[in-house]
Amino acid sequence: MTTPRVSSAGARVTLRVDARGSVREWSEEAEALLGYPASEVLGRPVTDLLTPVGAGAGSAEAEWSAAVLRHQSGLPVEVEILIRPEADLNGGVAWSILLATADRPDVRTVDRAVLRALLTESPVGLHILDTDLRLVRFNSASQGMRGVQPDEVVGRRLREVAPGVVTDAIEQTLRHVLDTGEPVVDFVQPGYPPSDPAHHRVFSMSAFQLKDESSRVLGVAGVVTDATERYRARARLDLLNDAGSRIGTTLDVTRTAQELAEVAVPQVADAVEVDVLDSVFQGDAPGPGPVADSVTLRHTAFRSTHGTAPAHAVGERSSFSFPTPFTQCLADLRPRLVPHLDEGSEWLVHDPPRAERVHTEQLHSLMVVPLSARGVVLGVAAFYRSKTAGPFEEDDLTVATELAARAALCIDNARRYTRERNLALTLQRSLLPQDLPAQTAVESAYAHIPADADGNWYDVIPLPGARVALVVGDVQGHGIQAVVTMGRLRAAVHSLAGLDLAPDELLAHLDDLMVGLAAERRQLTRSDPLTTEAASATSATCIYAVYDPVSRHCVLARAGHPAPVIAFPDGTVEVADIPDGPPLGVGGLPFETAELTIPEGSLLALYTEGLVRSGPDGPENGLRRLERLLAHPRASAQDACDAVVYGQPIEREDDGVVLLLARTRTLGADLVASWTLPSDPAVVSTARRLVDRQLATWGLQDLVFTTELLVSELVTNAIRYATGPIILRLVRDRTLICEVSDGSSTAPRVRHPRTTDEGGRGLLLVAQLTRRWGTRYTAGGKIVWTEQALPTADPF
Repeated sequence: MTTPRVSSAGARVTLRVDARGSVREWSEEAEALLGYPASEVLGRPVTDLLTPVGAGAGSAEAEWSAAVLRHQSGLPVEVEILIRPEADLNGGVAWSILLATADRPDVRTVDRAVLRALLTESPVGLHILDTDLRLVRFNSASQGMRGVQPDEVVGRRLREVAPGVVTDAIEQTLRHVLDTGEPVVDFVQPGYPPSDPAHHRVFSMSAFQLKDESSRVLGVAGVVTDATERYRARARLDLLNDAGSRIGTTLDVTRTAQELAEVAVPQVADAVEVDVLDSVFQGDAPGPGPVADSVTLRHTAFRSTHGTAPAHAVGERSSFSFPTPFTQCLADLRPRLVPHLDEGSEWLVHDPPRAERVHTEQLHSLMVVPLSARGVVLGVAAFYRSKTAGPFEEDDLTVATELAARAALCIDNARRYTRERNLALTLQRSLLPQDLPAQTAVESAYAHIPADADGNWYDVIPLPGARVALVVGDVQGHGIQAVVTMGRLRAAVHSLAGLDLAPDELLAHLDDLMVGLAAERRQLTRSDPLTTEAASATSATCIYAVYDPVSRHCVLARAGHPAPVIAFPDGTVEVADIPDGPPLGVGGLPFETAELTIPEGSLLALYTEGLVRSGPDGPENGLRRLERLLAHPRASAQDACDAVVYGQPIEREDDGVVLLLARTRTLGADLVASWTLPSDPAVVSTARRLVDRQLATWGLQDLVFTTELLVSELVTNAIRYATGPIILRLVRDRTLICEVSDGSSTAPRVRHPRTTDEGGRGLLLVAQLTRRWGTRYTAGGKIVWTEQALPTADPF
C-alpha cells in the first residue's frame, strides 16, 4: 500500500538552527510546507521534523541531499536539503537549511538522463577514449558515427575507427590533453567520416581529460560537431572577398577572364573555361537581352588543376553547338547546373569535341554561367569537376554565379574602355599627318609609338622660300580630351606657320590658346562628364624649328620641351643649346629663340621626353644612348629613325613616343639667283631682263612671260610704297619662287577696283598667275613672295 504524501510542488523554504540544532527561525513558507506554526517549532530540535525513514538523511555538508520530513498531519514531505554553516550573533556557529520540494529531479537521475542523451540522441558527437586512446563509448546518433555498430569499433584505436578524419595532428592533440589535462577547444579538422566516407566534411573538435573521484586519469572525452556548413559559408565569403581584389586588376578583357579562372580553380572547380563574344574585344556588344546561339565567341581563358587541355585553343573563334546548356544559357541568361555529366548526356551528341573531352578527362559535373553586366551579354563561363569527388550543388552554382557577375562587370568595364580607347586612337590618327609632305629642305622620317591615346604630335610644314618648319609637341594626359587638345594645337601651329611668325611668337600664341582653353574648362560644372578628363589636358610642351636650306640657318624655340640633338656629318653629336621656356598653358612668360647654322647632311632629332625617359636607367642615360645611336651614319633618315626605335628601351605603357628626324639639305648657288636693285622706276625693265636670262639658264622659258608680269608688279609696288634698296630673288625648288624684299613693314593687300578705276588690279593679277603668294616679315621689313608650278617634273 502506497503511503500518501503531501504535495507542495515548487516550494523553497529557508530554516535556521543554532549550534545545538534547535530551530531559532521559522518562516511562513515553512509553516505552509510542514503545517507547524512557529510556536510549536521554535526551540525544538530540528530532528523532530524528520520521519523515521528520513532520520539521519541530512548532513552538514554544503551539498544537496535527499530527505523526508514529517508534516503536522503526520504525512511525509520529500525534499532536497542544502545545509550551510553561518556565523551566530554571539560569535558561535549556526546553520542555514534550504529546503526544496522534491518536484525537482534527482541529481543522479538528471546525470543519467544527460549521459543517455549525449550517447544516443544528441547530434553532437561524443567519444570517450581510454588512456590508450581506444574508443570506450560514443554517440551513435551523431552525424559522423550514425549507423556504426558499437561492437565493430569499441576497443579499437580512434584512427582505426575514423581513418578519413583522424590524423597525426589529432592523435598528438589528444595525447597532449591526456598527459597535461589542458583542454582543447574548436580544433578544426576536415575529412571523410565513417558514416559517409564519400563526402568531404569539416569537423570542430574539443577535448578534455576524464578523472574519477580520486583524480585518477581515466581517459579523454572528445566532443565533435559538424562545422561543414559554417566553414563552407566562411570559405565562400573569403573566396568572394578574394575575387574582389584579384578580378579586374586591369582594363584588359583577356586578363580579366583569366583572373576569373585563376580564382575559381581549385576553390570552386577543377577546370574553368571562359568564352567572350568576339565583338567585345573591339569594344562593341550586342543589344540588351539574350543573344543568338550562332554568335561568334572567342575562347579567352582556361585553367585546370590537372594539366588538362581546353575544348578549343585559347584565342580560337567558334560558336556553340545547338542545343546545349551553353546555347540555352545565352538564350535566357540563366545559369545551368548539370550535376552528372557523362557520355550518355543527350546534348553532348550535338557537341562532339566536348563529348570527347568528357570521356578522356573523366569530367563528371558541369556548371554553365552567363557573363552579363548592365543588361549586356558578354560571354559564358563553364566550370567542370573531374578529380574532385561529388557533383556540383546549388551552393556551388550560387558561388559561381557571383564570381561570374563580378568578372562580367570588370569585362564590361574593359570593353567600354576598349571602345573609348579605340575611338580616341582613331581620332588621334585622323588628327596626325599620315605622310610627311614633299619638300626639299630636309629628308625627314618619324616614329610615333602611341600609348593609350596620348597627346603627342609632330609636323613637317613647308614654308615660303623653300624653308621648312619642324614641330614636335606633347599634351599632358591621355584620352579623348588630350587628343582633342593636340588637334587644336596642331591646327593652330599650321595657321600661325602660314603667317610666317618667328618661333618665339608662334609659341606665345600657342600659350595664349592653352590659357584660354584652361579658362573654358574651369567654367564646367562638377557634374559635367568632361570635368575630370579635361583637367589633365591643360598643359603641353612644344618645340618649333624653322630651317632655311639656302642660308643653312635654323631658328628654334621650345616651351618646356627637351632640346634637340644634332648629329653632324663628321660623327660628332651634341644637344643643341636652346633657351627653355615654360610649358604651354602657364601664361605670361616670354619665349626665346636660338639661331644655329647647321652643315648640310646633319641629322636634327626632335623627340618627346618618353623616348629617353622610359628606359630602366633614367633619362640621362637614355639621352646618352640616343646620342650614340645617332652618331652612326645611316643610309637614310628612315634607317636612322628605325635604329633609334630598335635601340631604345621604349615602354609604351608609360607614355607615347615621338621621334622626328630631319637630315638637312642645301640649295646650291646654281638654284638661287639674287639681285639688289635701287628704288628707281627705271629698274623694273632691268629686273625683267635679269629674270629672262636666269630662266633661260634654268631652261624655264615657258615661265618667262608670267614671271615678267609678276616681277614687274612686285618691284613696282616696292618702289612705290617702300624706301631703300630692293632685293629680287629667284629660287628653283619644287616650284619657282619669286621674292621681292623691301624696307617697309606694310603688307600689300588685294583691292577690288570698279570698272572705271585705272589701277588696283596688280595683286589680282598676281593671284591669278601663281599657285600661291603671300607676305612674310623680317627684321628689316618684309618679303612678298610667289610660287609657280614648274612646267616639267620635279627634279628633286
